Amino acid sequence: MTNCHSITVKPIAGALGAEVGGVNLSDNLPEETISEIRKALLQYLVIFFHNQNLTIDQQKAFTKRFGTLFVHPNFQLGQKDKETVHLVRQPGDLTVAGEKWHADTTMMKIPPMGAILYALDTPDYGGDTIFSNQYLAYETLSDGMKAMLDGLNAIHSDIRVAGPQTNVNATRSTKVRDDEQWQETIHSHQVIRIHPETGRKCLFVNSIYTTRFENMTHEESKPLLDHLFKHQCRPEFTCRFRWKPGSVAFWDNRCTIHLAIHDNQKSTRHMQRTQIAG
Repeated sequence: MTNCHSITVKPIAGALGAEVGGVNLSDNLPEETISEIRKALLQYLVIFFHNQNLTIDQQKAFTKRFGTLFVHPNFQLGQKDKETVHLVRQPGDLTVAGEKWHADTTMMKIPPMGAILYALDTPDYGGDTIFSNQYLAYETLSDGMKAMLDGLNAIHSDIRVAGPQTNVNATRSTKVRDDEQWQETIHSHQVIRIHPETGRKCLFVNSIYTTRFENMTHEESKPLLDHLFKHQCRPEFTCRFRWKPGSVAFWDNRCTIHLAIHDNQKSTRHMQRTQIAG
């Protein structure tokens, strides 16, 4: 365990992840504490807090200490508060949002820097979230693979997760836009990305949003993408977090991927998410 001036930081796995203690996120925290939290985030990629009690406004206020709030283009659906997304699983849902490995919202020109997820209602068991370290995903590639990927860009799109063609709203409680006015968002990103704060290289593809390599067909891209999707979530790159009401996860979306495990269809899971613009 690391003791900073105002917080404690305890790693939970070898690859990434740490629990942060000694802080109440509903408070107006001093800049020193915010700086220590950011330092822990950059070191451990995803950090967790327990026993928090946050209103929506308090969660948004804490989020804004790290940057501008990001408004998601696909979860609005008439919500008055467009800066907060409620991720809900009800008993009987056949699917849940985020149950495949992904970084958040990478179809945007500038994807979110990070996200803060607060647990309001959790099942007695199940519904964990797994995170994977994409620095390690890059660093463990062969030299030949690194050299090949270094000059490639990949296309990221939300065509699989929103819009009338997906029919995802029929199988889950968390709804996305499926109106006829919805339009696909699509942008290209470097496959090997340099983190703007740490300067480290990481793999930046994911199985939800990455559809193909730039200037290649889907058929040409698929074998290599499938290999990268399998490689980037190797068990030794990951940590797993068990939620309780009042738990908070804060992850760096620039160098991690994650998924929500859909393993308890009989219980309710209600999470409240804010995102930080990139």
